[in-house]
Amino acid sequence: MAGKAKKSARVATTPVAKKTPKGGSSPSLLIDARIRELGDWRGEMLSRIRTLIRQADPEVVEEWKWRGVPVWYHDGMICSGETYKNHVKMTFAKGAALKDPSGLFNAGLESNVRRAIDFHEGDKVDEQALKALVVAAAKLNAAKRASRR
Repeated sequence: MAGKAKKSARVATTPVAKKTPKGGSSPSLLIDARIRELGDWRGEMLSRIRTLIRQADPEVVEEWKWRGVPVWYHDGMICSGETYKNHVKMTFAKGAALKDPSGLFNAGLESNVRRAIDFHEGDKVDEQALKALVVAAAKLNAAKRASRR
């Protein structure tokens, strides 16, 4: 869109929260509230995914976007965590550029940019493979950022 200002670089004051959105709550607190609000396996899955993201990248920044979607950033968007009636979707912003030797991606496979993992009730999470994808996404973001300098 013409005339739209370029977004400034994301700078966090803490590893898990960037800024306070309208309404006064930090993104991390809004994500906490969403997990509690779900109150079922989807909340547990979102919480588990969040924990694994933070373990994989302790400097990750959490944001709250699109009216209720947790999003994780490090030198750019890593992934989002959307919740639906029957699944939790973890969408990697640049997933098509990531190697997925464990075959975690099971949604958005036709996309040239994004890839996603749909988790359903009872699904086991391959924690090491998921962490490896998060690390790879953060490294890809850092490399793209460095190439723009």
